[in-house]
Amino acid sequence: MDYLLNDEQLMIRQLARRIAEERIMPIRAELDEKNEFPNNIMKILAQSDFFGISIPEEYGGFGKGGFELTLAIEEFSRVCLGVSTTFAANSLGTYPILLYGTDAQKKQFLPDIASGKKLVAFGLTEANAGSDASGVQTTARLEGNEYVINGTKQWITNAGEAEIYTIIAITDKAKGPRGASAFVVEKGTPGFTFGKKEDKLGIRASSTRELVFENCRIPKENLIGRKGMGFIIAMKTLDKSRTGVGAQGVGVAQGAFDASVTYARERIQFGVPVISFQAVQHMLADMATKTEAARALVYSVAKHIDSGAKDVSKESAMAKVYATDVAMQVTVDAVQVMGGAGYMKEYPVEKMMRDAKILQIYEGTNQIQRNVIGAALLKETARR
Repeated sequence: MDYLLNDEQLMIRQLARRIAEERIMPIRAELDEKNEFPNNIMKILAQSDFFGISIPEEYGGFGKGGFELTLAIEEFSRVCLGVSTTFAANSLGTYPILLYGTDAQKKQFLPDIASGKKLVAFGLTEANAGSDASGVQTTARLEGNEYVINGTKQWITNAGEAEIYTIIAITDKAKGPRGASAFVVEKGTPGFTFGKKEDKLGIRASSTRELVFENCRIPKENLIGRKGMGFIIAMKTLDKSRTGVGAQGVGVAQGAFDASVTYARERIQFGVPVISFQAVQHMLADMATKTEAARALVYSVAKHIDSGAKDVSKESAMAKVYATDVAMQVTVDAVQVMGGAGYMKEYPVEKMMRDAKILQIYEGTNQIQRNVIGAALLKETARR
């Protein structure tokens, strides 16, 4: 479908597709097999200015919105979800600074982020704070001109590779969720270390580790926003980033669909290509329809957020939950269309199926997204 992209948006999509096909595709299987972080690909994306897409021009970026970011994420995801997760998580970690950082913080951190010189990670999840994000137990205690941080963050994307971390920690236990605050912590700060690299089912090119804080001291100026705003900052950050996860769903679904169509045209059974069989055609028809519907929803919500809409929790949750459910279904169906070949590592769809599962889990499980949507609907009906 024609989504009436302007020249700049078309350029972003075309360049992202070119890099995906020419630089990422040839090594995606190797990155997956070796559980290897895509350092060279990140350098290519930095040289191509992708990290500056949604950062204001005054800080070295291009001043575009989340919609332009989704275009790039979708194209990278079409080829390798592990690489796209590394790229998308960088924006996730940047949003707290973009949305709530002081001018001094933005001047200090955003230029290096926009240039791709420094990667970013977002630290919210803990052993007891997953779906229940209010269960954060990592603490930050003010001592003079410094905050002292203690605790452990779990399953953090880009951990160990990123130079800048935006984290949520409790500054006042008595206030519960209202006692959480957000901070910037830089790699190399004494008392800040990393756990082992996790061995995952999918997105294996992406680095996932623990963040470990043991009397880690940071300047009090590293507080993002006001003390006690941490939970709000985390939720607003996720509202902004979930269209990126939706774009990942669209991308991996499109990649799996394309691979299955190519195979179905080439695979001969009973003297004809299997795409000639109505059963296969119906599967492909559903895959194509759902992928396009997911794309339309993700694009629409991304533009809605970019328009300056205030309360976007329901819409961003819808984009995330629908597109990622589609991704899981389409990748499973792609394996089915390709039969035994689809189950083999020689073909890309088995990797796509493994990768797609995480989309229904990270940045808020799809069950939690439905809770968010349901709560918003209750509020809307109560006002009528």
